[in-house]
Amino acid sequence: MDRKTVEDLEKDGRDKLVIDLRSSEDFEKETYPGSVNIYWEDFEENMGRVPKDRPVYLICYTGQRSDEIAGELLKDGYEAYSIEGGYRDYLRLKLKRFMETAEEKEEILTDKCRDVERSIVKKFRKEIWRKFTKAINEYELIKDGDKIAVCISGGKDSMLMAKLFQELARHGRKNFEVVYLVMNPGYNEINYQTILSNAKLLQVPVTVFKTEIFDTVADITDSPCYLCARMRRGYLYSRAKELGCNKIALGHHYDDVIETILMGMLYGGQVQTMMPKLHSTNFEGMELIRPLYLIREADIIKWMHYNELHFIQCACRFTENCASCGGTEKGSKRAEIKALIKELAGKDPIIEKNIFRSVENVNLSTVIAYKQKGEKHHFLDEYDSMQGGEDD
Repeated sequence: MDRKTVEDLEKDGRDKLVIDLRSSEDFEKETYPGSVNIYWEDFEENMGRVPKDRPVYLICYTGQRSDEIAGELLKDGYEAYSIEGGYRDYLRLKLKRFMETAEEKEEILTDKCRDVERSIVKKFRKEIWRKFTKAINEYELIKDGDKIAVCISGGKDSMLMAKLFQELARHGRKNFEVVYLVMNPGYNEINYQTILSNAKLLQVPVTVFKTEIFDTVADITDSPCYLCARMRRGYLYSRAKELGCNKIALGHHYDDVIETILMGMLYGGQVQTMMPKLHSTNFEGMELIRPLYLIREADIIKWMHYNELHFIQCACRFTENCASCGGTEKGSKRAEIKALIKELAGKDPIIEKNIFRSVENVNLSTVIAYKQKGEKHHFLDEYDSMQGGEDD
């Protein structure tokens, strides 16, 4: 097996083919420059696309899949190389160079940040800025005197949310305070440094605290993701309250909402939604808000690409090396729902909006049963006393 580093790939001046073995979703978000995409599971049936007359470089998430496929190609007479460390090593090198540039060109970075800010209120005014302010007003997410912990995971959604809050204060809403809160539950070093470097680039003054959540759930086999999510939420509430905050803001967007609605119906046997705001059950006086509630994920991705920004895609230590998902949610129930919605929307775009609106137009007189504050209500409870019912 002949492995090469990303630097070796860059130094090879020959006409060569670079194949990104990751999922098409991750390839479309970002890839090594000039790469073509062949998902590792589909590689054998796409062998006809791989030439024998020039070197072939293979890059996957961590180097595992590229090692295996490069080995098979070598047996068949190809000049094939596996990129050591995979896409993570490429990002690590990119981050290193970015930090070196940051130290040398502070003024350029300041201009970059201004361009990012300008894009929010100019180019993406309709798709992002107006929908952000509409959600705040429509769902009454911010009140006078609020102190909000804007929780930053390091992904595109939470980093955009941080910039939106900065813009909100800049455009006259000064009736609230903000803390930009980053929790490190045990990220690998490249993810952690990417979060810090993006915060520096975007001039977001983050407050960082560390927990041992990933270590705590490392040996849990029964629903580790559920436990991890609950623990992370609890730590965020707790730290935010210590800082004097009465609200935490999370970066869930419109697509998260409609996926949650459909997941609840198809896999949970219930009708429910991801609410725009919630009172905390365990932390008195604390509230959760979702200011990106009306913003489409596709528009967030467009904003990210327009500004040539790179954010972490998967922060979970357990999925980043997982062969089944390759560090993404690929293979999960949410991914299945996302694909289903995409297929349905391809036939009729109104379907996405109708899923969102369905939980705003619930007719209780046509519902068999529902729960309210933990108490179950059944249509038979009042059926005999009801008069003037509608015909089918």
